[in-house]
Amino acid sequence: MQRILLVRTSAIGDIVFASPFVAALRARYPAAYIAWLVEPGIDGLLEADRCIDELIPWPKAEWRRLWDEGRVGELYRRVRELAGLLRARRFDTAIDLQSLLKSGALAWLSGAKRRIGLGSREASRWLMTEVVPPGGTPGRISSEYRHLAEHLGLDTAGFLPRLSITDETARRTRALLTTCGLAPGHYAVFAPFTTRPQKHWREDAWQALAVAVRDHLGLTPVILGGSADREAARRIVDATPGAITLVGVTSLPEAAALVAGAALVVGVDTGLTHMGPAFGTPTVALFGSTRPYLDAGRPDASVIWLGLPCSPCRRRPSCGGAFSCLHDIHPERVMHEARAVLRGKQA
Repeated sequence: MQRILLVRTSAIGDIVFASPFVAALRARYPAAYIAWLVEPGIDGLLEADRCIDELIPWPKAEWRRLWDEGRVGELYRRVRELAGLLRARRFDTAIDLQSLLKSGALAWLSGAKRRIGLGSREASRWLMTEVVPPGGTPGRISSEYRHLAEHLGLDTAGFLPRLSITDETARRTRALLTTCGLAPGHYAVFAPFTTRPQKHWREDAWQALAVAVRDHLGLTPVILGGSADREAARRIVDATPGAITLVGVTSLPEAAALVAGAALVVGVDTGLTHMGPAFGTPTVALFGSTRPYLDAGRPDASVIWLGLPCSPCRRRPSCGGAFSCLHDIHPERVMHEARAVLRGKQA
């Protein structure tokens, strides 16, 4: 492996989980040229990673728009442009970390003679020259990528999520904190929002937790999320004088820098929560209908998962909207775990 393409185009949490793989690859092949194919907007999460020589954007949204508009000829031209760009880099190995047909097709487009897929699905296996069966330690963070690394003979000691921040992003984030009257290490990041309602904790529980974090831990709750979450974030903040919402205000790298500088992260199954362990920030993760891991590999990270018989149900809830797997988690339990991970950081 001298010129390597990694294909993991999305999503934020999955990029975090895959982050130790590129470090293990770089340690094994220090002189290799390593590129990562990723969707625009998410690439900012990887821009400070010194193990990566190049981030190549895959304009998924643009391709989808051209398809929806029936502009098949233009779409074909764009596909050929990307294929030409990839082949000009003469990759000898493409590693599909996403295992889907779309990611397999992108690996195939690269022209790499060796194409390795991790548990390839959706017929992507036919586009690979090698398929590594799924594996890993159930319940451990990043275990599937560690399994692939072991299969390829990479060193997996300390194989845990890892993220970095550019100096420019750090500077902008410090300025934002100053504007908010905050300092690093004196606030708690809340990550309440994600893509599906069955992954959400109750708003009244967030409100109660925000008050407890403010009064008993002496930390200012700072809520992060996307633009669509502004109204819900405002309701939580309105019930907690002193709490701050930066929902829809930050870029992805800036949100990551806020996580890195926090004293504590509490969140549901969403990318911002998973960044906590990657930065070594004490983290409490609340899982219910999904359960990406139970062991974050760190003494300052804890997962609360009630383990109900119907959980994890992922995208097919059978509870009629009760979502007891999350709603039965009480703020007092979260505060108990918050104190425990803060002690774990100090140990």
